[in-house]
Amino acid sequence: MPPGASADALRLLTGRGLRAFADGLVALLLPVYLIELGFSAFAIGSIVTATLIGSALLTLWVGIAANRHSRRHLLLAAAILMAVTGVAFAATTAFWPLLVIAFVGTINPTAGDASVFLPLEQTVLTQAVEPRRRTALFARYSVVGSLAGALGVLAASLPDLFAVSNAFSRVAAIQLMFGLYAALGGAVFLLYRRLTGAIELKAQAPPAPLHQSRRIVYGLAALFAIDSLGGGLLVQSLLALWLFQRFGISVTAVAEILFWSGLFSAVSYLVAVPLAARIGLIRTMVFTHLPANLFLMLVPFAPNLAIAIGLLLARSALSNMDVPTRASYVMAVVTPEERPAAASLTAVPKVFAWAAGSMMAGYLLTLSTFGWPLLIGGAVKAAYDVLLLIKFQKVRPPEEADAGGSAPAA
Repeated sequence: MPPGASADALRLLTGRGLRAFADGLVALLLPVYLIELGFSAFAIGSIVTATLIGSALLTLWVGIAANRHSRRHLLLAAAILMAVTGVAFAATTAFWPLLVIAFVGTINPTAGDASVFLPLEQTVLTQAVEPRRRTALFARYSVVGSLAGALGVLAASLPDLFAVSNAFSRVAAIQLMFGLYAALGGAVFLLYRRLTGAIELKAQAPPAPLHQSRRIVYGLAALFAIDSLGGGLLVQSLLALWLFQRFGISVTAVAEILFWSGLFSAVSYLVAVPLAARIGLIRTMVFTHLPANLFLMLVPFAPNLAIAIGLLLARSALSNMDVPTRASYVMAVVTPEERPAAASLTAVPKVFAWAAGSMMAGYLLTLSTFGWPLLIGGAVKAAYDVLLLIKFQKVRPPEEADAGGSAPAA
């Protein structure tokens, strides 16, 4: 933990780890479960899209309401919803009920965090450490999420082991994993019950969710949506589906690929901290993201699985350095009272864009196994990088601006 971080920060990082393990587990098992139930690629894309749209709407409400309700109570309510979602998925096999549960629940089909927890946890973490250590704390938040998510992906191979031992059918084994997801939601609830009153907003919230920072936040939200449109074409569940289709590999093999991808991402989060201190938050986001997207665009042309894995791992080593730096940048350029709304309003458009991208990817995967979602997604994300640098390279956080002329433009 960075020096000076509060006990609440440690609780939030622990909760992030539990949630990330659960997300990694079900992100890979979700398409496998739906395939086992006989659903088409388009139907699977529709359910993935429903999870993202539902999360976006709930996240938007939280961003608007966070200053009027206890943040601790909102986090506890989200944990209860997570537990209920796991139970509901374990008990349901029909398409329309699954679509509804996906919409109202907390299932996260992505490699990142696309949930109602995100704006609340980011806001509380910002208050839990001094500004100059904020990026370091967000990096640790991302590292915990990436490592725990990688372990969750690895645990997704358990249904295969159960099936080999004839202990359960594959469907029953996956349903058992959704039960584990529910149990982890209960563990998060117990953990967040111990959060203190220090996480609540002390100052009176302004009447409007955004005021001074509205123009900056709307501009960032629009750009993040472009990035997420590209990201939606390759959310973890659909990337796993493409690997199944293109190379015919097992769930265990995909789990191992995504596990190592998560480890590479975890290292990149830590590298992002000194890099951002040296060249600035915006430049760190752009100059690491662009080459990562070029690697992604080359994956569909890989002649064999080994080269595809190499390109995916190279991308993972670079593509997520923008995660802690992006969160830190948003929290730095708005006032404290605006932070919940800023976190929500920059998250919601990108989740809707994720949803649109996922629907497009599901359709494209019904047409070809070439990997059009990866190629198009990488091109869209590269365009975002260029636009972000042009638009925000001179909008610097206070700690960078205070460094005077020697500070990089960010």
